Amino acid sequence: MGLMRHFLERVSRGRTFQRRLSAEFGRRPIIVSPDAALRYLSPTGYAFESALLDVAAEWVRPGDTAWDIGSNLGVFAVAAGHCAGSKGRVLAVEADGWLASVIRRTCSLPDNRDLAIEVLPAAISTEAGAARFAIAERGRASNALAEVSTRATTGGVRETQLVPTLPMDALLEVAPGPRIIKIDVEGAEVLVLRGANRVLSEARPVVYIEVGKENADEVTKLLTDADYVLLNPEVTPLERRPLERCVFNTLAVPRDQYAPPG
Repeated sequence: MGLMRHFLERVSRGRTFQRRLSAEFGRRPIIVSPDAALRYLSPTGYAFESALLDVAAEWVRPGDTAWDIGSNLGVFAVAAGHCAGSKGRVLAVEADGWLASVIRRTCSLPDNRDLAIEVLPAAISTEAGAARFAIAERGRASNALAEVSTRATTGGVRETQLVPTLPMDALLEVAPGPRIIKIDVEGAEVLVLRGANRVLSEARPVVYIEVGKENADEVTKLLTDADYVLLNPEVTPLERRPLERCVFNTLAVPRDQYAPPG
């Protein structure tokens, strides 16, 4: 199995093809690649992460602005763009230039040209500058800033690129304040939140964030200090109760927007 996986990972590099989202998202086409994750090769089943799409369906409304930080192939960006409609806006931020180019190709497909999605090829961190970015050997979905790449790139690094970095607060200068932010940055979530003081205090978006165990305590503190309630998005809204500590996929809702179930 290991040899077969290694073979598939090698021959899949740079290859792309189309998959479509479900009818709930207008069967929008997305250009995918097994170079990002081998699950896109599966001939059966649904290749997209259901939790990610559920969050878009639940929280994005017509006219909303959504930010997709660590956009990868842009799955959340396209789903959010569909839900936000022609008056909404999505900013897809992806540090890997190759993945960013694939998102742009998705946006240029005839069935997606009505979506207001902008792509920013950059990494979000604590400050503006440049940083080393590790391209994962086993799948670009595990790409990460080199300074935090231990968890994400356990399968090795195929190359390291120099990429521009920005604090998330800087995005407020070029894009409307978001209604929701999705963050999936493979270990850099603390860096992202440290550079998001204005976003969290002024824009007050809902935040859907992937949190590694090694960062759970600090991410919990950053979000609760900003007066957010932590929830598990993978249970139904009626089952959601505030969490004391972040889980792997955490939904953070501003306290003044949180309505207890029941």
